[in-house]
Amino acid sequence: MAAPHIPKLNTLSNARGTGHGRGRAGSGGILITGAEEDKSAKDRVVQQTDQDASVSRLSAVEAGYLDDPFAKYFVSGEGQRRFPIINRGTYVRTKAIDNLVDEFLSKNPAQEKQIISLGAGSDTRFFRLMSRRPVSHGRGILQRPNVIYHEIDFQANTIPKLHPIKKLSELSGHIGSPVMFSHSTNPSEIYNDDSLHADQYHVHPVDLRNLDPSRPAPRSFDFVDTALPTLIISECCLCYLPAAAADTVALYFTQHLFPNSTPVGLILYEPIHPNDAFGKTMVSNLAARGIVLQTLKKYGSLEAQAARMKSYGLEGTGGASVKDLWDKGVEGKEKERVAGLEMVDEVEEWELLAGHYCVAWGWRGGPEDDVWEGWKSMAERIGGK
Repeated sequence: MAAPHIPKLNTLSNARGTGHGRGRAGSGGILITGAEEDKSAKDRVVQQTDQDASVSRLSAVEAGYLDDPFAKYFVSGEGQRRFPIINRGTYVRTKAIDNLVDEFLSKNPAQEKQIISLGAGSDTRFFRLMSRRPVSHGRGILQRPNVIYHEIDFQANTIPKLHPIKKLSELSGHIGSPVMFSHSTNPSEIYNDDSLHADQYHVHPVDLRNLDPSRPAPRSFDFVDTALPTLIISECCLCYLPAAAADTVALYFTQHLFPNSTPVGLILYEPIHPNDAFGKTMVSNLAARGIVLQTLKKYGSLEAQAARMKSYGLEGTGGASVKDLWDKGVEGKEKERVAGLEMVDEVEEWELLAGHYCVAWGWRGGPEDDVWEGWKSMAERIGGK
């Protein structure tokens, strides 16, 4: 799901693109006026943010912020260079979530784990993980992880996601075998496959709004192992749903699909602070383009995000603004490297923009092995409790 693209204070009324960093095209409702006041039109607006997000990710890669050789495969047409503060925001947000993912996977690495990415769109994290060469980490060497990776999104986004995967060995070579492509509604449409199932990778064409404890689970969820320690990621996905619907989706996973005995963690990347001057301008600008971030009013602060995690049954919480993640979470030499890539003249604008997005995380432990030890340390170092 793409986060809103807010390049400069003095150009808010003409913001280009919709991706603040690597975004996701996820499952949610957007309020739209005029002739587009129908459900499918609203959905298309959300779905189309994925390409904007892909362009933002590729911009950060080409500018040297991120190492992602797969980003180029999921961009349609020509790329576009984003503003330096957007590239930096993409970097900080991506690295923060990567660090949380690595902490989760590196604790007892021989133990199989699971990741579920909500509104995954063209996200490349699975391929980056599977292509990993041995690299040093705080607790040793990170190898190709022992993880089952699930992506859930609108069918309209899973179909184009699978096109390059089927065509390019640079992508399919990381999936392993056997690989099963299929069309969830019409098996004869082999050229429009919308789902993929392999040993470690599953793509589910599922509208998150249809998840309901009173209904049978989607058939493809048979591939979800409810006993494995599981990390759920929502990068600007749930924020496009009404708050009650977003809560229903989160609770579906934390309280219904997975038993209390299963360690479960949740990462959210969302905007915050809608009521100060910059926040009001941001909200107004997005509303003019037909976009409403529907959870923002209810979960518009780090304190509200922490309380949200608790309401989902997650015992520990952490969270920080993108600004604090840059200030406190990026080490000196790496910060010097990134700062040297592009001149950020608009320091005040960077601090305002970075202060209006956050990464929040919450977890509940397992009975034997605390897979969230690294998350606790990050919360203590950067923010949370």
